[in-house]
Order: sequence, then C-alpha cells, then structure tokens
Amino acid sequence: MSATTSTATSAELADLLSTLATHRGFLRFTVQGLSDEQARQTPTASALSLGGLIKHVRAVEESWMRFAVGGAELMESVAADWENGFRMLEHETLAGLLADYEETAAKTERLLADLDLDTTHPLPVAPWFEPGASRSVRRVVLHLIAETSQHAGHADILRETIDGQKTMG
Repeated sequence: MSATTSTATSAELADLLSTLATHRGFLRFTVQGLSDEQARQTPTASALSLGGLIKHVRAVEESWMRFAVGGAELMESVAADWENGFRMLEHETLAGLLADYEETAAKTERLLADLDLDTTHPLPVAPWFEPGASRSVRRVVLHLIAETSQHAGHADILRETIDGQKTMG
C-alpha cells in the first residue's frame, strides 16, 4: 500500500469513526439523567425501551466486529439472545449498560485501526442475506452507523414519550 493510499484509508476510517461516534452520542444523549426504571419503560406501542436499545446496539456492534475480524464463523461463535436482546432486565443498570457500550466502542476503534477496510468475508447463511453474498469491513462500519442512527431515532421517540426531552430541538 502506498503512502497516499494509506493516508486516504486513514482519512476514510477517521471519517467513518467520527460519524459513528456522533450517532453513538445521539443515542447516549437520549438516556441522560434517566433512572433505571425510566430506562426500562416501554412507553410506546412497541416493546422497545431505552436501556434495551443501548443493549441491542452494543450486541450488534460486537457481533459485526467479530465478523469484520474473522467472518461468519467468528460472528456466530457467540449466541444471540433473541428473547432478551432488546430488553433491559431487572438486574441490569443503565450505568452498567452505558459502560459496556463505551467498552465496545473503544474495542471497535482499536480493532478497526488494524483492519483493512477492503477485507471481505462471506456473510453467514440467513434468510435476510442474499446467498453467497460477502461484506467488506467498510460495509460493516457503514452498517454500524446505520444501525446506531436508526436506533438513536427510536430512542429519541421513546425519550420524548417518557418526559418530553428531545435530542435535537
């Protein structure tokens, strides 16, 4: 890799990580000042809670980063908790979920510093993936940005329903 390519890749990664950090910040902002009980509330027609969203986004990021490092096999090496993945359980605290999320964010940034954004892996077999499709590390990061952004929007609606606070405006 030439110095120019390396610089361009570093700039691209910096932009991607900065965008991801911005959307993580929006998500974290939605739980600012809430109690554990408020973070567990499901105040809309959905079963989503703010604490559950933080927990889910962290789990998704961990899973996709395993994929980025080692493909489908490593991604699937940790079983997903489909039943409780979106719920903040009674023994969980908002502070604990946020600390775990921060730890995951730092781990993601460390891992990405050592990965090539062009590296690709075949996707796992799943009904929502096209058979035989692959994803690059770059697309993994773009997916994490989209996932975080989408759920930050969900969280903003939940928070506004709980006490009127809005992320923006």
